[in-house]
Amino acid sequence: MKLLENKKALVTGSSRGIGRKIAEAFLREGAEVWGMCTKESAGKAELEALAKENSTSFHEFYADAGNSESLTKAVQDVLGESGGFDVLVNNAGITRDTLSFRMKKEDWDAVIAVNLTAAFLVGQIISSDMIRKRSGSIINMTSIVGLHGGAGQVNYAASKGGLVGYSKSLAKETGGRGVRVNCIAPGFIDTDMTQAVKEDIRAAWVEQIPLKRAGKPEDVANAALFLASDLSSYITGQVLGVDGGMGC
Repeated sequence: MKLLENKKALVTGSSRGIGRKIAEAFLREGAEVWGMCTKESAGKAELEALAKENSTSFHEFYADAGNSESLTKAVQDVLGESGGFDVLVNNAGITRDTLSFRMKKEDWDAVIAVNLTAAFLVGQIISSDMIRKRSGSIINMTSIVGLHGGAGQVNYAASKGGLVGYSKSLAKETGGRGVRVNCIAPGFIDTDMTQAVKEDIRAAWVEQIPLKRAGKPEDVANAALFLASDLSSYITGQVLGVDGGMGC
């Protein structure tokens, strides 16, 4: 039996990078997946084909994570259509990096809205249903920057650090009702976002990693698969670093 057979999962930010690989991993392990992105993704047909290969289905829906009203409506609608979720992965996120004394308030607000407030709103809707069913796993994507800070990223670090506090608090609220809440904190992961960084800076980052390589989106997806499955049934309120030892 596959790890997520007969389970339904909602993954935000599923169009590319880490979110895309999480959706793929879940589909391969038998989950029915709803992926949220801002517009139709280039990989939608591939995900639908992968789902068919694994005797399940993939559904893509669209919402702006920075718009609370449209996000709330979209998630409420998909909750009704799906009949409820066993797994939620809050993965959607953005960056607006610059030094703090240069940062515009709108760049602060945008990052907090997408990275933190959206996770709260989606989590509030989905966890309420999970509590009613007394079962579920919520996975919030934080970052090594949320744990250790990052120059030029005060907004991003605040949003990701806030997710840790949010997750630990929610875990205490929902644990007695069968709902687990955990975080994944990726380190330097080789994605479109990090590939835009200059090569010398990337090399300096790798030098700080005990395993001496950048992580792959699949590395994070495997951690999400573990936390989504019954293999982690006695784990809640934790932050799992997927960083090659960078944060140790």
